[in-house]
Amino acid sequence: MSTAIAARIDSAEQALSVARDLAHHFATGAAARDRDRKLPYKEIDQLSASGLLAITVPARFGGADLPPSVVAEVVRILATADPNIAQIPHSHFVYLNLLRLAAEPPQQRELFEDVLGGSRIANAQSERTGKTVADIATSIRPHNGGLRLDGSKFYCTGSLYAHTLAVLTRLDDPEGKTGLPDGEYVAFIPADAAGIRIIDDWNGIGQRTTGSGTITFEGVSVRGDQLVTRSRAVGAPSGYGAFAQLLHVAIDAGIARGALSAAAEFARTKSRPWFEAGVDNAIDDPLLIQRFGELAVEVTAAEATLTAAGTVVDATVSTSARRAGQAAAAASIAVATAKVVADRAANEVSSALFEVSGTRSAGADLGLDHFWRNARTHTLHDPVRWKYQHIGRALLHHTAPPTHGVI
Repeated sequence: MSTAIAARIDSAEQALSVARDLAHHFATGAAARDRDRKLPYKEIDQLSASGLLAITVPARFGGADLPPSVVAEVVRILATADPNIAQIPHSHFVYLNLLRLAAEPPQQRELFEDVLGGSRIANAQSERTGKTVADIATSIRPHNGGLRLDGSKFYCTGSLYAHTLAVLTRLDDPEGKTGLPDGEYVAFIPADAAGIRIIDDWNGIGQRTTGSGTITFEGVSVRGDQLVTRSRAVGAPSGYGAFAQLLHVAIDAGIARGALSAAAEFARTKSRPWFEAGVDNAIDDPLLIQRFGELAVEVTAAEATLTAAGTVVDATVSTSARRAGQAAAAASIAVATAKVVADRAANEVSSALFEVSGTRSAGADLGLDHFWRNARTHTLHDPVRWKYQHIGRALLHHTAPPTHGVI
């Protein structure tokens, strides 16, 4: 399945330029879309048509094959304007990476060509019913000479806008009828396949238009050539998890920058000075200047740490097999560090926006609260308390972080 023909992007410079142009466009109405939960179908189609969603397609399949650091910067730029739009293609890029690492050439060719045409992939990964997020009940099993998929997923970000769903599932075949090895698989199936129901029931306080609701699968027919063995990417030192986490860091850093820019603009144009400051303009209050300087340091540090982590993740793509384990471990620690810094910056700056802008900024009609709500919601992904643990263990015990896909 594919959409209208998308533009082709050939270089990092072109990708970043296109991202900046789109961000400028997406910024208009971002607060209103978030407040009113107006789903950005038009904007996501524009994102697809721009060619940005195909920038990681390998060169041998006709793509630009741009490195993780460039993808992260594209996502960060988009997040400064609308964090919802920036998060929607997160799993799209992650599962393109899974295809690159783990799929067979015919699978790669089919799906990469679709993406080059503008097609979008969304995740169907997490479930509500397990004891932990790692427990997967959705299953594929033999049925009438083929395979049948059944289950229910939640937090399916981007599913409302997707052409293909990447469904995390486990094999239920105790008699060995399928001939497939035990384990987890990702099934790449059309979003409009019979037996699939995509439910728009996401009601989070932030990231409200990401389409992160429920999908149910009832007797969905699946072919063997639609399955990719997940362990080939996650169970190997491939940098798969570091790449996925790097994009989360980019979203948080983008929110922080967007909030800081909105606060500065408000202070320059709308804020009144505190009477004790003895100045005519709010931005001449020395205490306000001091606070903005502190916040600017927080944001700049988050962006610099993101850039540094991106460089380390890039190395996982080009490192030799002999050094793959060392490169993947270094990438995970670098990204974990960046996640801690960006998490802090996104939450602190989006909250301080009101502190430095004054009472007027709290008007509901302005929608400035969307930065904080988006930061608070998105940073719930993968708690930073466990990032500290892995960083500390690596430092004290020289213990490599696990390859479970979320560090």
